[in-house]
Amino acid sequence: MKIDNKPWFWIPLLNFASGLPYAIIISVSVIMYKNLGISNEDIGVYTSLLYLPWVIKPLWSPLIELIGTKRKWFLSMQLLISIAFLLVGLAIPTNGFFMMSLAIFWVAAFASASNDIATDGFYLLVLPEDKQSFFIGIRSTFYRLSMLAGNGLVVLFAGYLEHKYGDNTKAWSYTMIFVGLLMTFITAYNFIFTPKNEINVVEGKKETTHQNFGTIFISFFKKKQIGLILAFVLVFRLGESQLLKMLSPFLLDGKELGGMGLDTEAVGIIYGTFGVAALTLGGILGGIAISRHGLTKWMFPMFLAMHLPIIGFILLAFFHPTSIYYIYAVVILEQFGYGFGFTAFMMYLIHVAEGESKTAHYALATGFMALGMMLPGMLSGYIQKFLGYQNFFIWVLIATIPGLILSRFLVFPKDFGKKS
Repeated sequence: MKIDNKPWFWIPLLNFASGLPYAIIISVSVIMYKNLGISNEDIGVYTSLLYLPWVIKPLWSPLIELIGTKRKWFLSMQLLISIAFLLVGLAIPTNGFFMMSLAIFWVAAFASASNDIATDGFYLLVLPEDKQSFFIGIRSTFYRLSMLAGNGLVVLFAGYLEHKYGDNTKAWSYTMIFVGLLMTFITAYNFIFTPKNEINVVEGKKETTHQNFGTIFISFFKKKQIGLILAFVLVFRLGESQLLKMLSPFLLDGKELGGMGLDTEAVGIIYGTFGVAALTLGGILGGIAISRHGLTKWMFPMFLAMHLPIIGFILLAFFHPTSIYYIYAVVILEQFGYGFGFTAFMMYLIHVAEGESKTAHYALATGFMALGMMLPGMLSGYIQKFLGYQNFFIWVLIATIPGLILSRFLVFPKDFGKKS
């Protein structure tokens, strides 16, 4: 059997290996540090700084294009990520675990961002064009499944160990070692099953590529409406960036602190199972809606669907219902709205990248998007501490308004995204 002609053997786990490290570094680390006694302020600042490699990844993407092959890059980066997670697990029981684990997560974040670049390039080089449009949906599905594994199963596993040992330090140490071993298995699988027929299209063209990179970079800032585009990309996720950092602390904090008083297992079940299912369904329906009617018709309604469910968290913070089903309902609605609405935002970024050098321009656009997530997220813990959870969620809802206003002035083809 020739694996090179069997994309089903390598595309699923190759994209799983992109999503899982991101979920662990950006999301699961928040829950881990919360359960290990780190304050909301420190969680907001330091875990938001972990976004930085994804912000600046366009700056070193030419190196991945020019040196070696994409396959060597993503295998090397996945192995480095595996080692990093193992080291985090070993660092947790030590006295200076917080800064030590953050430094290791920082290395893993750079490796993960590099892995994303190499994986995207490998996909375009190895898979025939007539198959790319079909398998892009498979890539997205397995990326989302990796989020389920990270935010759900890994958190659920950690919660189980917390109850088993009665020791959060031991539980999270074993959990991160398990994640490192899982990534090692995935790396070995990708080493065996990814095709080896990659063509290095830049061989003999290194000097030209180097000379053109500056032109490609500058051309991005010459796009029509670029000032408005950058303002929109930077502020659109202003509310969401703060919400994501403080949702887990809100669910885990006791009611005397204004939180919901859930345990780790409950959070893992809510977000990692029902939440991701709702997120995936919302994303699928969002894609269908845009493909049928175009982005113009759906952009604003989708953005409202993404932001209005924040009202549910305001109600939870004020009334603290005793039944967990209210929490399930709010999270499912918020995740569905997020999946539905975020499809429109990503579709607009594809429009921004249209034209020559779309790969580089898309990387730049997503870099600015990550910057818009990182900076507000760093302040989220301090804002929550100052306002309390009730007023914090009201502030988060207000913070979505600038992006909604700017979206009304964006110009793009009326039927953009509509299937012919």
